[in-house]
Amino acid sequence: MTIELRHLRAFLAIAEEDNVTRAAARLHLSQPALSRILRQLEDHLGARLADRSTHHFVLTTEGRTFRDKALAAVSAVESALDPRGLRAWPLRLSHTWPALGDHTIPLLRRWDERHPGTPLDLLRIDDRTAGLTQGRADAALLRGGAVPDGFRAELLTVEERVAVMAADSPLAALPIVTPSDLAAHPLALNTVSGTTTLDLWPLDARPASVIEVTNTDEWLVVIAAGRAAGVSTSATPSNHTHPSLVYRPLAGVPAVPVHLVWPYGPAHPAIPDLLALAREILT
Repeated sequence: MTIELRHLRAFLAIAEEDNVTRAAARLHLSQPALSRILRQLEDHLGARLADRSTHHFVLTTEGRTFRDKALAAVSAVESALDPRGLRAWPLRLSHTWPALGDHTIPLLRRWDERHPGTPLDLLRIDDRTAGLTQGRADAALLRGGAVPDGFRAELLTVEERVAVMAADSPLAALPIVTPSDLAAHPLALNTVSGTTTLDLWPLDARPASVIEVTNTDEWLVVIAAGRAAGVSTSATPSNHTHPSLVYRPLAGVPAVPVHLVWPYGPAHPAIPDLLALAREILT
């Protein structure tokens, strides 16, 4: 079987809808025809992409991996066929929540001065890899030590962690906060794009309750409302200031590395320039 772009789009519709029947209606195909495309993809790849029954549909591990690869492939084709790209090829730089903190605006201004022919598009994408593995960006600013397979990373800087709390929280009276101080309060965790996990605390001294959120905005609202405290890095306060929030240094915890990450192989030709400028700004 020859895989074409329409097969990838069909699979992505199935993955987004979590249902073959709804995806078929969206694509104006019959349900048997779309099911046949899914089976053909599985036969070609030699792997089951979804567990499905009359009342159940979920992507397998292989299906989730293929979804990311299909997204990246479709995005690359759409970018190549975009007529605007013939006049200027934007460099898409993604991030999860604070970009480069105080250094973000200097980076953008200096880039515009030195590379006027290459727009630098800064994209906030609430995803573990800031959309990089789905082809939604050419490079990403990622925090933490994990780098997805097939990508290279260059360390830009390290950031100290900070505790975040509501302005009227008892924690706001402390000049420096410790993990044990936080353990006495509910903890807000961004499970999609955050770098904080319960592993920051010893097993016998972890926060008693956790409020899980899926993006930065929800995380900020939960903390500002006094429902929980949180942990972030020193880049966050400059991008997310609010009179209801207070940031304090968090003692006794490891710093967070910040990497510039981009694909091995063919990549945007301006990435070396971006790496050099980011290092210059951060020095």
